[in-house]
Amino acid sequence: MGALRTPREKWIDAGLGALATGGVDSVRIEVLAKTLGVTKGGFYGYFADREALLTAMLETWEQEAVDDVLAEVEQADGNALDKAQLAGRLTFSGDRLLPIDLAIRDWARRDAAVAERLRRVDNRRMDLLRDAIGTVCSDPDEVEARSLLAFCTAIGSHFLAADHPGRTREEVIARAGDLILKRSNRPEGL
Repeated sequence: MGALRTPREKWIDAGLGALATGGVDSVRIEVLAKTLGVTKGGFYGYFADREALLTAMLETWEQEAVDDVLAEVEQADGNALDKAQLAGRLTFSGDRLLPIDLAIRDWARRDAAVAERLRRVDNRRMDLLRDAIGTVCSDPDEVEARSLLAFCTAIGSHFLAADHPGRTREEVIARAGDLILKRSNRPEGL
């Protein structure tokens, strides 16, 4: 009986892990094989080269970060604003998607094809925000501005190192979300 091959998904997952922790330059076949505890020969049964792996990684990220998130959001209870907030939490507050998303944003700064894929993903995310915010705001310019602010808050909060005297980062982000989404259910002090 022959040896079992390492599944294709394991190579992709290891690649996404390397991307998330070290950027695209850390995605190396030899390193991934060592991480998986296998020889690199099995890699070539699934991928022609490193570029094919990188493409598969981007496809997997897009599936998980948009299609899977939107499917989960669609099944959730709540109104459009609740669902938009859930999409943000699923995408930007976990241990899996957030580090990959941030690494892809860095990679997109140097690779036009990755930048185009990121643009497609971000446009789908913005569409969700526009639809949600459009339920509480009728001015298209304000909907666009609030959608941009919501998205920038979700991404930018991970780069900000400022303190928030008397408040936690989570409290401030929640209040920013309420302001952007025109919700007024937070206490006066926040």
